[in-house]
Amino acid sequence: MPTRAHPLASKIFEGFLTYIETFNTYTRLAPLYFAQRNWQATQLNHRQRLRLYKDLLFQLSSVFQEILGEDNTNRQIWQLIRSEYQKMISKRPDVELAETFFNSVFRKTFPNNALDEELMYVMEGYNTCEIRENSDLLLTYPASMGLEQIIRQILEDFDFGVPFMNKEQDVEFLIRGVKDVILTRYQVEVGTKTQLLKPVFYRNKAAYLIGRTYVGKKWMPFIIPVLNGPKGIYVDTLIFDPNIMSHLFSFTRSYFMVEAEVPSQIVGFLSSVIPHKKIHELYNAIGFNKHGKTIFYRDFLHHLERSTDQFVVAPGIKGMVMTVFTLPSLNIVFKLIKDHFEPPKNMTRQEVREKYKLVSLHDRVGRMADTHEFEHFRIPMDRVSPELIKELRNTANSLLRIENNTLIIKHLYTERKMVPLNIFLESCSVKEGQKAVEDYGRAILQLAQANIFPGDMMTKNFGLTRQKRVIFYDYDEIEFLEDMNFREKPRPETYEQIYASEPWYEIKKNDVFPEDFKRWMIGRADLKPHFLAYHRDLFDPAFWQGIQQRIQNGELIHAIPYPEEIRFRPGEPD
Repeated sequence: MPTRAHPLASKIFEGFLTYIETFNTYTRLAPLYFAQRNWQATQLNHRQRLRLYKDLLFQLSSVFQEILGEDNTNRQIWQLIRSEYQKMISKRPDVELAETFFNSVFRKTFPNNALDEELMYVMEGYNTCEIRENSDLLLTYPASMGLEQIIRQILEDFDFGVPFMNKEQDVEFLIRGVKDVILTRYQVEVGTKTQLLKPVFYRNKAAYLIGRTYVGKKWMPFIIPVLNGPKGIYVDTLIFDPNIMSHLFSFTRSYFMVEAEVPSQIVGFLSSVIPHKKIHELYNAIGFNKHGKTIFYRDFLHHLERSTDQFVVAPGIKGMVMTVFTLPSLNIVFKLIKDHFEPPKNMTRQEVREKYKLVSLHDRVGRMADTHEFEHFRIPMDRVSPELIKELRNTANSLLRIENNTLIIKHLYTERKMVPLNIFLESCSVKEGQKAVEDYGRAILQLAQANIFPGDMMTKNFGLTRQKRVIFYDYDEIEFLEDMNFREKPRPETYEQIYASEPWYEIKKNDVFPEDFKRWMIGRADLKPHFLAYHRDLFDPAFWQGIQQRIQNGELIHAIPYPEEIRFRPGEPD
């Protein structure tokens, strides 16, 4: 049997190597497409990298099921395979990713498996998310160089393969930014220095330099976004605000393209720059979302050990398609697709899963929540409230199984917990409400510019993040914007038409009448007029048709992920 385990372990290891090599190939195309301003290729490249893991996993698990046959549940064989595999990965700089890859193959091959520490890397992990001072990943600039020379050297060290639009002006902007934010607060001392990560972070139409300056006996992090406009490369702004930096790495954003030979070291540096981001969120952000899911689950298990509260039905209006529950002490919700949908919903469970898959492969533009998909998710029964188990039995019973006092859920999604917008608007002040409804409209607009039409745009389908940013999280009715038909409603001309109980004109499946939005988008009387005036374009079919035309012309409409007012050249075309 040991002789059989080694070639099987080798197959998993070879599959992992193929994943890493192909992942890196896609990643290394990002700077090339950025230099070429080839935004369509940028989007396609991103989607191909996202599909890579599951595609390889499907192929490999099929091979294993064929080779193992009835032995695919033989514990002794899997213990030997894991032992052999451990020898192959132990010296790798990405060992943590290799562990997760093994877990994925095992779970796809071993049907209905439980988490088993003898067969999987359940709580292994390597605490290597620390950045070394002498790391090859860093460029270091001592304060003795002088501020202007440091700025010039940074712009010289990062070659984007395209001439600057106006490098001298960029130098002046950056010097002024540093003086205004750092030198007005802190004194440059012996030991003051600036460090930047060598790898550049690419996403959509932007490239980001991530750095930190040691001043005032602490690290001051910063991010420099660089855009490639029609006239050349230019520095768009200099970001010191921790909230804006956090948002760049938000769970509502697509993953970065960044070369990461030692992923834990990249994550270690990011953790020093954005310290309140969880490690699993940072792995997600650099594209290793499967390992991010592994760390998330480990954190979940640790949290269960440290807490005593019960899982309960999530607050808010119950959905027609999803049953949602939460653990009050945990900043996460759990979403199950119901067994049956109430009218007018007439889709299947698989169609709902396809909508979630669409979102996972699409640019989320900071307005759609990232999710992790789990199979055979386990929760101790004594932590499940009676009300929740009743709700689950009534709505998603086919997904449930109880074994050894454990609730096993066949399939669910996890998502960051947010305050439902409808609940927030019930009790917030007028000023808070005005800001929220303004951002609600902006969220819909930015989704449209990313070729996403939300479908059901009621406020109950949107939530607010910690920073009061409005996020869409109900995906069962989303469609590509370019597939919709935005129309003006025909005006009645006859008595019969005026008093008809139902529309007297033909309405096709994808017809949308924006003027109808006014009736239901905001119900609160003291906020509705402000919303209608602030976002009057949303009710005009020509406005939506204009966005459609830009998308159909091949334009990638870039959603700048920071406030327009902090840009060095506001309104500069990208």
